[in-house]
Amino acid sequence: MNAKLKELQILGIMLGVFLAAYFIPFGAPRFLSGLHEAFFMLQDYARLHVLLCLIPALFIAGAVSVFISKSAVIKYLGPKANKILAYTVASVSGAILAVCSCTVLPLFTGIYKRGAGLGPAVAFLYSGPAINVLAIVLTARILGLEIGIARAVGAVVFSIILGLIMHFIFRKEELQRQGEFDYVDLQESSPLWQKIIYFALMILILITLTWAKPGGSNSAFMSFMYAYKWIISGILAFGLGLSLVLIYGFKLWKVLLTALVVTAAGILFPSQPLIAYIIGLVMLVGFLTQEKGELKDWLGSTWSYTKLIMPLLFVGVMIAGSLLGRPGHEAWIPSYWIETAVGGNSLGANFFASISGAFMYFATLTEVPILQGLLGSGMGKGPALALLLSGPALSLPSMLVINTVLGLKKTSAFVTLVVILSTITGYLFGTFFA
Repeated sequence: MNAKLKELQILGIMLGVFLAAYFIPFGAPRFLSGLHEAFFMLQDYARLHVLLCLIPALFIAGAVSVFISKSAVIKYLGPKANKILAYTVASVSGAILAVCSCTVLPLFTGIYKRGAGLGPAVAFLYSGPAINVLAIVLTARILGLEIGIARAVGAVVFSIILGLIMHFIFRKEELQRQGEFDYVDLQESSPLWQKIIYFALMILILITLTWAKPGGSNSAFMSFMYAYKWIISGILAFGLGLSLVLIYGFKLWKVLLTALVVTAAGILFPSQPLIAYIIGLVMLVGFLTQEKGELKDWLGSTWSYTKLIMPLLFVGVMIAGSLLGRPGHEAWIPSYWIETAVGGNSLGANFFASISGAFMYFATLTEVPILQGLLGSGMGKGPALALLLSGPALSLPSMLVINTVLGLKKTSAFVTLVVILSTITGYLFGTFFA
């Protein structure tokens, strides 16, 4: 029976390849445009997000797995933790993490695999990219104050509701999973305040590296941060190196040598700060390979997350690019279909906006100008909010990775809940502000 099934699978693959080769219009302009958009979007993702967003996030996730004990994660985010504290921390995390739906994945994977409860982990997964302070301010300024407020309130409330519903639906499986974690209140290798400093420095580096270019009417502080973000990042990185020396026994000469080489690169190539950044990154990785104990485990854990997450993200970004393309560029799905489908404020329009947003990939802050164009083309305010609530928090690439962590059933439930809640909220908002 197995032999017959295997032969049928081979036949199916051969038939599929034949039909694709026979019917795919390889010479059609739209097909070629979709292929181009797949690679252009992958290039944009590689240039704008991998080095400055994804890699720092992977290092933070690796650090969570090594330097934060399972007992600590279970104590504060586990199913028996104080619910108010756990969901509050998880739901407002995005206020400091200016990350996209893909960059938050390593952080989510790290805390979930260390024993965080499904509810708080899902709340963090949604809130990370959804409650971005810069994006919400930009939304209120460009799209209107009511949409900005609705997005902020909706994102916080959504994250808590999603976490509670997911916990309730999968409570039996969650109890079984938590039984696999041995909760022992072990003595930490270093005091809590030292860990807070160490992780705060890494998070600040991530935030500074991803600081968006301000508009003409932004505050002086935001303009200052963007103008000097590379210098500030370098100072923070030096502080991180010193924390490794003081807390984990990293050699001081390695930090000083790295700082000297990176500074020299910055002086030699002032218009190419990525050169100095990459040199510092390579030197850190090289020194960590020579370490033993927790520091070497940190590098190993980061590499494990990289192998798990990065290939799926690249595939997902290419699929999203081939179907929907970049803003202002046509791919396989015509943009006017979307513009036509999200006009008005019907349930259908809100549902289409929600599910489209869930599968589209939005780089951090790009959803606002995209929606500005759609609103100008006749999109209703309700569908606009629905897309804002589903789009930044989800994408096809992120779904592929979430599936490897949570499994198909939990991932499907999470995506379905996001789409349903976004649809209902968008419809109510559109009706109220009609």
